[in-house]
Amino acid sequence: MIVCVRKQCNYCQSSIIQGQRWVRQKIYDPLLDNRQVSYHHYHAEPFAGQGESCWEKHQLQKELARVAA
Repeated sequence: MIVCVRKQCNYCQSSIIQGQRWVRQKIYDPLLDNRQVSYHHYHAEPFAGQGESCWEKHQLQKELARVAA
């Protein structure tokens, strides 16, 4: 049996193809007392012509939101 799991970047919404480096972030659902776990996936390497990867952009966006709050 062959299992094919396609991952999609939660930042840019494009597919993460085999061979690309990626980051998986564990997310706990606060509505379910942190017992329900899901994962977000992000590209770990920047695309050609970009300075940051999707993961780095996501982290920066999260930090800016935290500072603005």
